[in-house]
Amino acid sequence: MEIDIAACDHAFTTHDARFDGRVFAAVQTTGIYCRPICSARPNRENVSYYLSAAAAQAAGFRPCLRCRPELSPNIAVWHGSSATVTRALALIEAGALDDGDVEVLAQTLGLSGRQLRRLFKQHLGATPIAVAQTRRVLLAKQLIYETNLTMTDVALAAGFGSVRRFNETFQRLFQRPPGALRRSKGTERSDAAVAIQLAYRPPYDWDAILAFLATRAIPGVEVVADNHYARTIAIGELAGTLVVAPGAGSTLQVTVRFPRLDALPRIIARTRAIFDLAANPTLIAEQLSTDPRLAPLVAARPGLRVPGGWDGFELAVRAILG
Repeated sequence: MEIDIAACDHAFTTHDARFDGRVFAAVQTTGIYCRPICSARPNRENVSYYLSAAAAQAAGFRPCLRCRPELSPNIAVWHGSSATVTRALALIEAGALDDGDVEVLAQTLGLSGRQLRRLFKQHLGATPIAVAQTRRVLLAKQLIYETNLTMTDVALAAGFGSVRRFNETFQRLFQRPPGALRRSKGTERSDAAVAIQLAYRPPYDWDAILAFLATRAIPGVEVVADNHYARTIAIGELAGTLVVAPGAGSTLQVTVRFPRLDALPRIIARTRAIFDLAANPTLIAEQLSTDPRLAPLVAARPGLRVPGGWDGFELAVRAILG
């Protein structure tokens, strides 16, 4: 996929939030890649553009500590313009490449590993492994910033195979150990709860999605109260809890309690699906507004999302019985 350089230049010059998560700028002189909303103003001749954070990172750039690419809306990093790539990215986000086996992922999608790599390079500018590695690094960086988890627990939660690999990756990427990125100098600890921000692209009609979930809440499983959504969750034979509330800026604040930290990527992926955080409401509104009957309805309800479910079984039961 070709990059419109002029459009990217304008987006970064004007700090256009509509491009946030859809393109990243890498600065040759600093070795850093940024979001369009970043306040940094590098010289244009030193800048190159990438369609995904994975492509920028694979080219040798590290994420900006100021604009924090890990908080950009979940558009370009995990979603491509190919249906096959989109399916693959959903599996990767759920941890399909934590063991690094691209061939198994390709077989799941009915492709060869070579075909899958070609599609990823075409639509994202990066390989499946590079995407998986970027996912791990950005999640780990976010956990370092937003929690007081020990570095061992951060490595586990982000999907790194070992603490040594975690330390080596951060040393190579940031030229410093992961602990040096921690903003708070408080004591590291292993908490029962992990609180993390999940970004979305505004507008977001939180009241509408909360009302939808409230009227369909499963007794003993889901509770909607005080502007919060809370529920029990299960992966395999293990169970925990999830609480979601509006966060600062264009984010939801998610608090997870679960026995195994390495399940966190899957829990995040499912939470994004429940609250439809990957949607691009501006693009959706533009498309639906071409219909004269839908246009006034779209204008009256900006930011309306399609609620999901914890898993396919729950969603199917809700669709049939709801």
